[in-house]
Amino acid sequence: MEERIQHLLAQISALQSELRTELHQREIKLFYRITGKHIEFDEAVGKVHRELKVDLVSWMLSSRPQNFLAAPFVYGLVFPLVFLDICISIYQAICFPIYGIAKVKRADYIVMDRWQLRYLNFMERFHCAYCEYANGLIAYASEIAARTEQYWCPIKLARKVLGTHARYERFLMYGEAARYQAHLAVSMHCASRNRSARTCPLNCTAGEKPLRSLEVQSTSRPPSSMRSWCTAYRPRRGQTDRPLQH
Repeated sequence: MEERIQHLLAQISALQSELRTELHQREIKLFYRITGKHIEFDEAVGKVHRELKVDLVSWMLSSRPQNFLAAPFVYGLVFPLVFLDICISIYQAICFPIYGIAKVKRADYIVMDRWQLRYLNFMERFHCAYCEYANGLIAYASEIAARTEQYWCPIKLARKVLGTHARYERFLMYGEAARYQAHLAVSMHCASRNRSARTCPLNCTAGEKPLRSLEVQSTSRPPSSMRSWCTAYRPRRGQTDRPLQH
């Protein structure tokens, strides 16, 4: 059952990645082309964009008064967002090298290119830039938190929770104590390579196998390297060696 679930998860992940790639390529072919940092449309499309642009005065007159009242509360969040950006980046810069976790590339999550759309007026571009930054920052911080969780506590919650990250589905089931230490070592090792737990092979030498049920010889904490993990543990007496399922 466990192997079947992991196989299905791997297939879903691969299909989602393939679908995103195909949709993106289709959008590029139909609408625009990317040249360095610039996004270019065909001349005919660009002309239509400029014609559809609503001038700033008309846009403000057509806006609901409630929107202006809510603006300070919306844009006041820029201060905690910038503070989060600074703090999470400092945390990653200091702690990830210590843990050996692969760093999250900020530019992969905070992308701001809607300002190049000619059918948006100044205020619409401003709104879009704010949304790009806020949502990109949350995704960036979420990935840093996800890799931290994968490294330190790769255990599912007992209760159902919404909005889990992509790595969560490969965490260990709640209460599955027998496999915790082995799974934690795998998860730590894979976090350093930016790979999900149970999809990353261990670096054990010939004749050594990571085990499903393990007994600690000298310490209850995982060793610092996968090489020492493979040699620091042995199966309980009378148990049959069974490979750890990734």
